[in-house]
Amino acid sequence: MKAAQITKYSKKFIVEINDIPVPEINDNEVLVKVRAAAVNHLELLIGTGSVKLIQDYEFPLTLGNELTGVIEKVGKKVQGFIVGDAIYSRLPLQKIGAFAEYAAINVDAIGHLPSNLDFVTGAAAPLTGLTAYQGLHEELAAKSGETVFIPGGSGSFGQMAIPIARSMGLEVIVSGNPQARERTMAAGANRYIDYTTENYWEQLSDVDYVIDTLGPSEFNHELSIIKAGGRLLSLRTGPNKRFAQNLGLSGWKQKLFTIAGAKYDYKAKKKNVQYHFIFVRSDGEQLKKITKIIEDNGIVPAVDPTEFHIEDINEALKLVATGHPKGKVIIQF
Repeated sequence: MKAAQITKYSKKFIVEINDIPVPEINDNEVLVKVRAAAVNHLELLIGTGSVKLIQDYEFPLTLGNELTGVIEKVGKKVQGFIVGDAIYSRLPLQKIGAFAEYAAINVDAIGHLPSNLDFVTGAAAPLTGLTAYQGLHEELAAKSGETVFIPGGSGSFGQMAIPIARSMGLEVIVSGNPQARERTMAAGANRYIDYTTENYWEQLSDVDYVIDTLGPSEFNHELSIIKAGGRLLSLRTGPNKRFAQNLGLSGWKQKLFTIAGAKYDYKAKKKNVQYHFIFVRSDGEQLKKITKIIEDNGIVPAVDPTEFHIEDINEALKLVATGHPKGKVIIQF
C-alpha cells in the first residue's frame, strides 16, 4: 500500500510516498481502508520534532492523525463494529498513520461516521471535536450558565467548540473576521466580536473561561478579561507543569515543561487564574457523544476546496503551513 512517510525530524522535512505492507491487526484493532485524512498543524509539529518530548516516534514514520474509512477486518475481541462500517477517528498518539491506504486502529479510538457527513467532511471532525470536548469538559470543567470566550474561534475549531459548549449550557462569545460572523452565529454563538473593528479586551470582562487559539501574543489580553478563579486553556501557547503532570511524563520532562511554562503560570497565578494547555487524545466513547452533537446540530465542517491525493502531500502541508485554507485541508484516497 502507499504511505506518506518521513525518515527523520527536520525543520524542512520532506514527505516521501513509499510502498509498505498492509498492517496486520491485533485482537483489539480494526483494519480500515482509508477514504480521507485531514492535514493539520499537528503534522508540522511532529515532522519538525517540536513535540518529540511529548511523543517520540520510530522511523520511518507514516504521518497523519485523523481519518475516515471503511472497516475491512475486525479483531477477535472487537465489539460494536463490523466489516463495512464507515468510521472516523483521531488516531492514538502513539500509533498515528492516517496518510496511508490502510490503517490498523484500536477499537477504542474509532466512532461511527456521523450520518450527515461524507468521508471528506467527516475527516475534518474528530480531532477538533475531541479537542473541544476534552477542553470544555475536562480541562475547564465548565458548568451551565458560565461564559466562555474563544478568540479566533471563527475557524474549524470554533465550528465544533461552539455547539459543544452550547450543549453544555454555556454562553459563548467569539472573535473573528467579519466574513465569518453569520456562519459563527448560526453555529450557536451568543455574541460575535469583529476583530477588525473592536478589541475584545476593551469589550469583555469577568468571563469564566477563555480557550486560546491564537498563541502567546494574545496571552496578556486573554488573562485581562478572565474573572478571579477562572481558567485559560490554550491550544497554541505551550505546555506547562500541570500539563506534564497530567500526562504522567518522566521527572526530567516535567522539569523541562515546568521551566518552559513558568512565565505563563506566574502571570496567571498573579491574576488568580489557572493556565491549562491541551494535547488532544483519541477517545471512541467521546466520539459517540460528538457524533450525536454533529447530527443533532447539522454540523458540516468547512473543507478547503483544493482536491489533494496522497502524492500531493507536500503541497497540502505547505498550504496548511503558509497558505490560508478555506477550511480543513483533506487528502482523498
